[in-house]
Amino acid sequence: MTAAPHPEQDEYAALRAILEGTARHTGEEFFGSLVRNLSAATGVPSAFVAEFAGSVTRVRTIAYWTDGAFAENVEWSLAGTPCEDVVKGNLCHHPTGVTEKFPEDKGLAGTESYLGVPLRGAVGEVLGHLAVYDSKPMPPQPRLLYTFHIFAARAAAELDRLRLDRQLQDRERRYRDLYDEAPSAYVSLTPDGRLAETNRFLGLLLGWGAEDLLGRPFLDLFADTPAGKGRMADALDRLGHEGYVSIDEVEMRARDGRAVWGHAQVRGGRVILSDVSARVVAERERVRLAQQNQYLQEEIKATHNYEEIVGQSPGLVSVLQQVSKVAATDTTVLILGETGTGKELVARAVHSASPRKGKPLIKVNCAALPAGLVESELFGHEKGAFTGAVARRLGRFELADGGTLFLDEVGELPPDAQAKLLRVLQEKEFERVGGTAPVRVDIRVIAATNRDLAALARAKAFREDLFYRLHVFPVQLPSLRDRRDDIPLLVHFFVTKFAARIGKRVERVSQDTLDLLTAYRWPGNIRELQNVLERAIILSDGPAIEIDPEVLAIAPDMPDAGSSEPAGRSLRAVERDHILAALLQAGWVIEGPTGAAQLLGLHPNTLRSRLKKHNIARPDPEGH
Repeated sequence: MTAAPHPEQDEYAALRAILEGTARHTGEEFFGSLVRNLSAATGVPSAFVAEFAGSVTRVRTIAYWTDGAFAENVEWSLAGTPCEDVVKGNLCHHPTGVTEKFPEDKGLAGTESYLGVPLRGAVGEVLGHLAVYDSKPMPPQPRLLYTFHIFAARAAAELDRLRLDRQLQDRERRYRDLYDEAPSAYVSLTPDGRLAETNRFLGLLLGWGAEDLLGRPFLDLFADTPAGKGRMADALDRLGHEGYVSIDEVEMRARDGRAVWGHAQVRGGRVILSDVSARVVAERERVRLAQQNQYLQEEIKATHNYEEIVGQSPGLVSVLQQVSKVAATDTTVLILGETGTGKELVARAVHSASPRKGKPLIKVNCAALPAGLVESELFGHEKGAFTGAVARRLGRFELADGGTLFLDEVGELPPDAQAKLLRVLQEKEFERVGGTAPVRVDIRVIAATNRDLAALARAKAFREDLFYRLHVFPVQLPSLRDRRDDIPLLVHFFVTKFAARIGKRVERVSQDTLDLLTAYRWPGNIRELQNVLERAIILSDGPAIEIDPEVLAIAPDMPDAGSSEPAGRSLRAVERDHILAALLQAGWVIEGPTGAAQLLGLHPNTLRSRLKKHNIARPDPEGH
């Protein structure tokens, strides 16, 4: 049914009626009123307003009026329709023949005429279009075009407003999401200091629901301590004349009573609270461990004055008591113990507590002395004493004059050097290689070995008289497996030391790692523990030290993998198997960066002496 305008209707009265009909509405109601009144004003039965539907190639109606009633909104592709030219920014008027001109537009079936005008935004961009169509011709009339332009301008303004409103709503929603999910608490306060608004983080941080927080006094959230409520109250007081206050490590109290530490920024009636609990706890734990380590070191130093000897086990305390007693004398000391038990540290402790502490402590590793040059290294030589002796050279005994000489691995000395050492201990004099006059020295001798010198003396492999000279005051060092209570102290001591040297921040050692280290049998004793911890710190990626059980050469209190022998094997058997495994891994190469000595953490000459001790020889490749 075609609606025709009243013949006496004045065009200005029609416009007035249209404007009055749309003035009271906005949004969807506005566009519905617009197309209904546009149809009435123009006498055209069908009118619609459309906007782009996700792209510039499709549109959908916002309001659709046809044959005296609202129709369902529709969406369609612009290609092949009269609307395609409109959304390009052109007024499009087809007085007749629309169906023939656009045969692919099935929605125009039975349509004779069409008029469309683009809807432009505030900066001129096309937002959609306004159109009318009729089953009868629609001749061009100035009143019709004029009316259409007025309606189009009003529709464009409302469409632009709706678009901006949707953008604002979308931004507000996104900002609200960011606000609610922010990793900090945003708090608004009332003039009397109560919570007026907050995001979700504050409730999650303290374990409260939003209904529990709003209206609550802000200061009630803080611990009743100087670092909590006292510090925040002071900040709020200062705010009046400073305008902005930032305070770090303010103590809050969660619903379950636990302490929560925050960083607060206060400006006006707004507060931003960040959770710094993890940082505070980590820093306090670091300080606690540092103070604990310092306390333990001071305790040991106060008792024994030995800064680098760490431990409180009965075996170690007994050793240090012996050291304290013998240090004040010039008595020869023989330090006994497995490899890596800290024999050199004990020797240094004896020297540093003796009257000779102001003089040098000269160390000699007897196993590392070059073959054929042992006597020259120990006692020195005269110029021309042998090929290559181009000048007189002082030996280690002369360098130690007035001080202490530490003979490590003394059991490795060859027989000739043993005889000369015995003379020095008895007569306090010796002769340089190639010399004729005796050289007198005032030295104290401290010897150390991991071998059974008494057994060697009985087997004539070591001078018996020298053994008794060295064995005046024996000090037997306990193995690390015999002082397991000291392992946590040693771990913290070495971790702190190596972390500072390597430049890494280590906050803790996991309990599983401490348990593993405590259970391990430590065939290499403290030296092995040092190596394991240093490697672990180098490989660590975080603040916690974790050590995999496979890193340790032998599983704790268990035989080697694949071995059928019981866990209670002798240390000698374990050591022999450990050496054999390293030799096989290194292809029986002793020296060099990939040699067995490097794998075992030993000097090559020390390893060679161990091979003799355990009667280990490389198998003949020919099978002989």
